[in-house]
Amino acid sequence: MSILAKIVADQRKEIALKKEVVAVEQLQSMPLYERKTISFADAIKKTPLGIVAEHKRRSPSKPQIKLQSRAAEVAKGYEHAGVAAMSVLTNGQYFGGSLEDLLLARAATNLPLLRKEFIVDTYQIHEAKAYGADAILLIASCLTAEETNQLAQTAKQIGLDVLLEVHNKAELDQSPLSYVDVVGVNNRNLKDFSVDLNTSVSLVKHIPTDKVKISESGISSHEAMTILHEAGFDGFLMGEHFMLADLPGEAAQQFIQTYTS
Repeated sequence: MSILAKIVADQRKEIALKKEVVAVEQLQSMPLYERKTISFADAIKKTPLGIVAEHKRRSPSKPQIKLQSRAAEVAKGYEHAGVAAMSVLTNGQYFGGSLEDLLLARAATNLPLLRKEFIVDTYQIHEAKAYGADAILLIASCLTAEETNQLAQTAKQIGLDVLLEVHNKAELDQSPLSYVDVVGVNNRNLKDFSVDLNTSVSLVKHIPTDKVKISESGISSHEAMTILHEAGFDGFLMGEHFMLADLPGEAAQQFIQTYTS
């Protein structure tokens, strides 16, 4: 079983348990569920570099990135740095994140927040709204076309933007995009975790022009950002490059200032 398949299988078990304890109606009654969301897609387009800065403690390929990181402090730092939006990992078992991280980030910043999770059930979308997210991530390699469409439609119905992540042209071609706001190309091969920016460069021309386009994974230099921007990307999801620094917010600020100076 691949690591992705294992994560998804564990996710489905976890969701089944959660549903027994907290009903969707309870999520819908939480204060933040009625909050007016901020457009994740618009923020990327309106911010000069379109950087989506990530909060991530660890990953299957890197077990120690910043294990003791505090989501609220990182959120404040990212907002001060001038990023477009913030991505918050909420998967606990494999990434060391939690819904509490999302909640604390929401309390600390006015940035649009992306719940980065392996979403396979509409329950998780209602969770995202209840805990302060403005957008959700759907990973094409985890979902059928029908599932992608259903999940994206549910998100749009409750005011959340949708980021669809693809790894190749086949995933892009098979994914319905009617309810998708942002298409992200992940440069990381989930089988061996290698990274190749050419994945983004080769796919960007196939993404419909009405979709916001971002490149994900392996972006750590101004040169890479320039190549991808010139190829047609509106923004970039950057996680480890900032999180490996002592102060992620200051690292993001320095990166942005150096690039724009």
